[in-house]
Amino acid sequence: MNQILVIEDEQRVAELLQTGLEESGYKVIVAADGAVGLRLFFQHSFDLVISDIILPRMGGFELCKEIRQVNAKIPILMLTALGSTDDKLEGFDAGADDYMIKPFDFRELLARVSVLLKRNGQEYPQEPEELVYSDLCINTKAQKVSRGGMAIKLSPKEYELLCYMVENAERVLSRMEITQNVWHTNFDPGTNFIDVYINYLRKKIDKDFDTKLIHTRTGSGFILTNQP
Repeated sequence: MNQILVIEDEQRVAELLQTGLEESGYKVIVAADGAVGLRLFFQHSFDLVISDIILPRMGGFELCKEIRQVNAKIPILMLTALGSTDDKLEGFDAGADDYMIKPFDFRELLARVSVLLKRNGQEYPQEPEELVYSDLCINTKAQKVSRGGMAIKLSPKEYELLCYMVENAERVLSRMEITQNVWHTNFDPGTNFIDVYINYLRKKIDKDFDTKLIHTRTGSGFILTNQP
């Protein structure tokens, strides 16, 4: 039985989540603030975390970062009334795997929980210690990126997106493929997330270099190539 940690300070929402998840066969532990949630995370073994963003004592973004420092793999689903693109981007950069806006359809939440748990149970091939394309180099052990010997600082999601593009260099990647393999969901994350992150990468990877590596293929998606 999968065990889920729910961190939610609205009692009605917390009770809805606990009742619905337990009726669906999950074991649930609930915390009403971020500090208690973090303590419970260290005290128990969980398969997934569902957390609000605006929480007493410790906010959801900070909580997410603390969890990611000790567990890079556990799925984290954030629930919030904050619906702007910037809020979502901050959540993903903090280490969240998925994001749902309140009020939400509980059937959709169950579907996303199922996807996240299945993904977490998959075995992935061992990642090479270094990914190289042209003058771009990614040290996967240290998670450090450089181009032409110049260090480049990326957010966690920017790094994950760049790794995926380098692993699939010279191939056009659709927005849906990127959503499935970088955001690990079959659901449309809404707004223009992919385009925003591609733009972030362009500014960091291509801006100071004559040869551009990240290109748009209108109507198809994006490609990493040193050919225009």
